[in-house]
This record gives sequence, C-alpha cells and structure tokens, in this order.
Amino acid sequence: MCNEYHFQRPLHELMEEFSRLNVPFDWAGGAPNLEPLASIRPTDPAPVVVSHAGGARLMRLRWGFPGPRGPVINVRSEGRHFPTGRCIAPADGFYEFTGTKAPKSKWLFEAADGGMLGIAGLVRDDRFTLLTCAPGPDMAPYHDRQVAILPRRDWAAWLGEPGEQPPLDPLPAGSLRVTQVR
Repeated sequence: MCNEYHFQRPLHELMEEFSRLNVPFDWAGGAPNLEPLASIRPTDPAPVVVSHAGGARLMRLRWGFPGPRGPVINVRSEGRHFPTGRCIAPADGFYEFTGTKAPKSKWLFEAADGGMLGIAGLVRDDRFTLLTCAPGPDMAPYHDRQVAILPRRDWAAWLGEPGEQPPLDPLPAGSLRVTQVR
C-alpha cells in the first residue's frame, strides 16, 4: 500500500488549481514556506487541503492516525461514507513497491497528463490518512489496492457539504504514467 509520495510544485500552482474550480483558497497564519518535498513518508508533516469557510485551506499535518501497531496511513474506502473530516493530499506522484526480497522494485505513478494528483484523505486532530480503493487498470499489475485519486472536477465536492460525497473509484486506463525507479 502507498507508504511514500512526493509533492514538489510551487504553492501558486496548488492555488491556481483551486482558483480554476472557483474554490476560495487560503492558509492559516499567512502564506506558508512550502518547500518541495521529494519524499513524504508516514509520520512526516505534509501539506493537505481541508474545507474551510466555504473554500479550501492549506495545512501541514502529520501523515498517519495513531494506531495500536503504528500509524494508520491508509484506510479502505469501499462501502463507507465519510461525512466529515475529508481532505485532499496534493501529490506529483506516489510510489508502490513490488517483489519479495530487498531491495524491492520501486514504481512511480504520476498523472499521465503531467498534472497534479489529489489523493482523497481524512483528517483527525492534527493528523491525516489516505483513502484507498480497488486498483485501476494502470495499478493492477503492481498492487491489489491503490490510493483513491480524485478527478480534479471532484475536488470541490470532496471538500464540500458534509452529507455529499463524490465516488472514490479507480481512474480509467491511461490516467497514470508508470516509471520504474529501481
């Protein structure tokens, strides 16, 4: 399951994505110094976008809900409704690992169009977790699960009204570009 992703775009690109969706965007305490993050791993602080006052707010939260056996970094979405606490983790790409022996093969998954990915997540207190779904055709050869990637058109709805929730379905074939890293 996804235990590493990256986000290296400048903050203005994230703001522009929400502006195109007509979603007001702000951040608590002034503009953050958001440095490029080449590797985000469990328990790392990372940028997430949450609903705030009819718009979106950028926050830095730690990845992983506290759990009895370590951080809960992924939560299955099938058959579940998430009325509150929804967030989007912006990403340029995420990694999956295959093989049984170390070092495992490492695969990078990026948007085929070069755009930004919005991974559906949940926020609780000062932490977040990523939601997962069944794998799409681009992911299925590598893993039996994948992070739930929201089509850009659903970002505002995901952050919107607590009762409404867009579907968390796998992306269609050809949506993700796959590159072997090692």
